[in-house]
Amino acid sequence: MRHRRSIGAAALMAALCATLTGAKAFDDAAYPDLRGQWTRAIVPGAAGQPAFDPSKPPGRGQQAPLTPEYQAIFEANAADQAAGGFGATAGWHCGAWGMPAMMNVYQPMEIVVLPDTTYILTSDTHLSQRRIFTDGRDWPEEIEPAYQGGFSLGRWIDEDGDGRYDTLVIETRGFKGPRVYDTSGIPLHADNESVIRERIYLDKANPNILHNEITVMDHALTRPWIVTKDYRRTAKPQPEWTEYVCAAGQGHVQIGKENYYFSADGDLMPAKKGQAPPDLRYFKKTQN
Repeated sequence: MRHRRSIGAAALMAALCATLTGAKAFDDAAYPDLRGQWTRAIVPGAAGQPAFDPSKPPGRGQQAPLTPEYQAIFEANAADQAAGGFGATAGWHCGAWGMPAMMNVYQPMEIVVLPDTTYILTSDTHLSQRRIFTDGRDWPEEIEPAYQGGFSLGRWIDEDGDGRYDTLVIETRGFKGPRVYDTSGIPLHADNESVIRERIYLDKANPNILHNEITVMDHALTRPWIVTKDYRRTAKPQPEWTEYVCAAGQGHVQIGKENYYFSADGDLMPAKKGQAPPDLRYFKKTQN
């Protein structure tokens, strides 16, 4: 037994030494400093939840280049929201926003740069994380679909030629849905064949401002939709990371395709005016 323990300890030390050796080989000085907590930059005059294109008003003001079919779907989403519903959005029942909406950064974001992978961590309806592989691999033959993208390949480039990387170029594929661009319910195509490209880089004049140029190619669009999002680094050297648990105290409940709500006394109530009650076929009727 002692012999087995010594072998296990030796293996553990060898693995640790290998990890440390690999860590030393990673020259983080060659990469931009993205450490800290990032929040979406305040847009003057903007109100309400963040829009996909921060330079334009939300909803119809986004002027999304949708095909007629998907413009009609968006109008139906908008009408449902005006009546008290949620349209095609999934955040109300703690569903993942997915890409590209998660990059609206509803809650603070953290970016972790490692030798072969860059991680983007956000939180809103639940913890969401992106793994961007920067190790030079090719696209796999099959991709397991996911809301934030089943697969992201990235590469670091040195655009200004100073010998240090300054820009992360990303392409993401392999989605599942339904997905929308923001809370107004602008939809992406149901085939989930979106291709999303990004260019992430620090501002030249202010290293506490991060830019993300996002290009969405999707069959619901008449042309690629290109927007630029800005994020601001929190000034505190040790920022507070709060836990956001969407399911805690959640009053909304989905029954079939309808959203209902629990009142303060725990009774099920309609979420919008004129809403029919849920199907109670499996409940026995009581005699009065």
